[in-house]
Amino acid sequence: MAPHNPPTTLPPVTPRPRMGRRGKVIGTVIAVLVLAGLGGLAWYLVAQPQTAGGAAGAARRGIPPVTVGVAAAVRTDIPVILEALGTVTPAATVRVQAQVSGVLKEVLFKEGQMVKTGQLLATIDPRPFEMALLQASGQRQRDEAQLDNARLTLQRYQTLLSQDSIARQEVDTQAALVKQLEGTINTDRAAEGTARINLGFTRVVAPIGGRVGLRVVDAGNVVSAGDANGLAVITQVSPIDVEFAVPQDRIPELQTQVRSGAALPAFALDRARITTLETGSFVSLDNQVDVQTGTVRAKARFPNQSLSLFPSQFVNLRLQVRTEKDAVVVPITALRLGSNGDYVYVVNADRTVSSRPVKRGLTTADKVAIASGLAVGERVVTEGADRLKDGAKVTLPGEGGGRAAAAAGGASSPDGRVSPRKEGASSATPPASRAASTPVASDSAAIPLPTPEQRQRMLDAVKNDPVQLERRQRLLDALDRGDPTALERWKTVRERLGAAP
Repeated sequence: MAPHNPPTTLPPVTPRPRMGRRGKVIGTVIAVLVLAGLGGLAWYLVAQPQTAGGAAGAARRGIPPVTVGVAAAVRTDIPVILEALGTVTPAATVRVQAQVSGVLKEVLFKEGQMVKTGQLLATIDPRPFEMALLQASGQRQRDEAQLDNARLTLQRYQTLLSQDSIARQEVDTQAALVKQLEGTINTDRAAEGTARINLGFTRVVAPIGGRVGLRVVDAGNVVSAGDANGLAVITQVSPIDVEFAVPQDRIPELQTQVRSGAALPAFALDRARITTLETGSFVSLDNQVDVQTGTVRAKARFPNQSLSLFPSQFVNLRLQVRTEKDAVVVPITALRLGSNGDYVYVVNADRTVSSRPVKRGLTTADKVAIASGLAVGERVVTEGADRLKDGAKVTLPGEGGGRAAAAAGGASSPDGRVSPRKEGASSATPPASRAASTPVASDSAAIPLPTPEQRQRMLDAVKNDPVQLERRQRLLDALDRGDPTALERWKTVRERLGAAP
């Protein structure tokens, strides 16, 4: 008999008290406060370093200044360049052919020789043409003798007619004979002239000056006027032309310069665009646009005295259309593109940077003109801008990061952190003097860098000398980088001018 198990009794379930309306409100308020606190913390960590005091906050948190390369904006002339691929084309090409048929007696040129206009190149056996000239001369002399006799007879007939001793019909017949013989003499003279010309054609001369190509005949060959190969080909190589294509969008600008009578310099460069082979000038445009390519053919002429350009050679042509005068120019690496357009980082006197929107102008291979937004002498960041934000602290190459930060308002601690300067701490330069002073390079002699006014005067003094202008620009760039050699040179210049070292 199975044991009897009494039924299990479950404990009663106690229902959870429902949250009241007041508890829900309190929970919502707490959640909102937590989210607000997290948002404020995120703003403090991310947005605050971008404000005006962000650089000081970064220094207080131990963020070291960013080492950047800088360059000063200068005022200079920018050439507007049109670049194209060109083909060297001879100014003239002539295939020298024989004008008469005969045996080639002499070949007086060498392959590849430079010849002048009228220079004797070859001779054809002249004897048959001499005999033809002699025959034509004899025929003319015989007919002239007959004409003289007919004229004397006409004079006698006219005398007899005046005495009424001869019929008028005989006089008229004799006058017609005289005119007939006069026409025959003209024909004989033409035949004699033709024979003389053919005799001259036995001397083959150069119709133009240039370089002779490979010859196709030798002495002893029979040549004729109908020979398509000819005797040689002469190509004029000095001067020589380069044909290139101009985009149709650049045609109005080019025509404006041509109508004004401006001489447009042209430069023929090698394949690597490094060596200038020849310098010439623009000649003309074609009279229509190629509808297939949207370009128009143009031609530039080069003296080619050194024969550096060869016919049918491909060259890189660089045409200077015009020159933009007194443009504010910075290195192209200083220009950056943001969501609001182009901008640059400008280095302030306190070694902080600020982004400034600018409007770009003309652009060359390594320079860009700033149409607006930047003044001459202001320094812009050219290297290291990817790590910068508006208001970030920077240091220049050759400057110690700790010393630069200390000079800007903090002291360098042994572990590399920058601590804020205490109130009332002594300084080598009063605040008012520091605001008006020139930035000082961090070298042992503490040489003041050139002011924007000094930079502009240095560049304006040599603006008409491209070589000296480039040298001074390189010196100023080296000073901005903190190059010791450039700093020593600037110190020497200051001492020579009587400035304090």
